[in-house]
Amino acid sequence: MSGEPEQQKHDPSAHEQMMDSEKHVQRNPHPDFKSVESTRPPWTPNTTFAFTQTAAPTWKPGQGGNDAGASLQHSHIDIDPYAAGRPAVSNYKLLISAIIPRPIGFLSTRSKDGSSTNLAPFSYTQLVNHDPPVFIVGFAGGLGQAKDSLRNLLESGECVINIVSEHFIEAANATAVNAPYGVSEWVLTGLTPAGCKDVKASRVKEAIFSIEGKLMETKEFESRATPGKKTGVLAIIEGVRFWAREDAINEDRNIINPAILRPMSRLGGITYGRLTEGIELPRPDWDEMRKEAEPEGLVREKLDGQ
Repeated sequence: MSGEPEQQKHDPSAHEQMMDSEKHVQRNPHPDFKSVESTRPPWTPNTTFAFTQTAAPTWKPGQGGNDAGASLQHSHIDIDPYAAGRPAVSNYKLLISAIIPRPIGFLSTRSKDGSSTNLAPFSYTQLVNHDPPVFIVGFAGGLGQAKDSLRNLLESGECVINIVSEHFIEAANATAVNAPYGVSEWVLTGLTPAGCKDVKASRVKEAIFSIEGKLMETKEFESRATPGKKTGVLAIIEGVRFWAREDAINEDRNIINPAILRPMSRLGGITYGRLTEGIELPRPDWDEMRKEAEPEGLVREKLDGQ
């Protein structure tokens, strides 16, 4: 899942680099994962999505955390990302374990001449604007070493961002396999390509929600630890058409039902998050909040150090 390296399948040497990189990163903490997995409870297919109350439904302005101050009893340590001897992979592992959950952008792309397609998951994905609809996707490596998904996106200027749901998480994860160049992820995983209207790349028919996208611009990043080394590319993508499964969207076509979408998110290492519970928490209105805040003396000017 990018930022996490996607194999550079057009270059045999990159295959070896990918293998070395995976060994170096060591996302999988289990020497024998299948043995560990076999000790865990089985998947619960009938688990339903449900709303609960918030942890503190009677929260008042000025109250702070909902843990009665328990979190304030712990100390923190500061970490310099560029400290001498600290490898960049340590920052990578730290950040993907702390910035969670992260949406998974399952990108389907097609080369400009149509001779090659690619399907790969990227957990450096996010929605950043709605008018126009704008999404960002992060790719590991620089433009000069663009791997299949980024290469196709740069050539064609198009892609489809598919949202990963529970019912095809294994297939989506399998597309990250370091297979030789030329092997189709569509065939390998059994996922179904479906036609689009504004882009030539296929969308994943199993996906409950997909976005046809067109590349707006890219931004390349350079290593701080190794000046001159290109370490990543940010792609800014405009959503030009949406595809939603009929049973998942409301009559006004403006809300997707999370109980049907059942999205999977990326956590740290090899861990994924499943969505089974939600809370609803309205955004506060100042005219209402001040009625409680002013009598308690909580409406004050901002000060340095706050």
